[in-house]
Amino acid sequence: MEQTLVLIKPDGVQRGLIGAIIKRLEQRGLRIIGMKFVQVSPALAEKHYSIHKDKPFYDTLIAFITSAPVVAIAWQGNRAVSVVRQTLGATDPTEAEPGTIRGDYGVDIGRNLTHGSDSARNGKTEVELWFTTEELVNWERIGENWVFEENN
Repeated sequence: MEQTLVLIKPDGVQRGLIGAIIKRLEQRGLRIIGMKFVQVSPALAEKHYSIHKDKPFYDTLIAFITSAPVVAIAWQGNRAVSVVRQTLGATDPTEAEPGTIRGDYGVDIGRNLTHGSDSARNGKTEVELWFTTEELVNWERIGENWVFEENN
């Protein structure tokens, strides 16, 4: 089973969309294995967004993610990264399909509500950055065989 990280960013929290975002991902068959409400420190933000360090929007990105609390969620499921990315929609909400989270609730790329890991490798790395082993709960949802053809 793949793990991936979703952050409900400050705009999603401030707009009261936490439940709606979680509901859509749960309805896709993914399961939460870790979740916390956190005020992001500059140090954590810099580690999380280190790949963007040399880009012109880096400082704005750090300022925004640290401006208000976020909800960090570790998800698990078959093809979790692909399922999350499809459900979130394109990074730019004006390019996101209707029916996706960003397509339904977003307007501006700088306020796109969520972060989702972009690969299985980064999903694992990001979950490890945001959660300790003790904060993750391995469990099985009864009836998961009705969602996934086989449990990997």
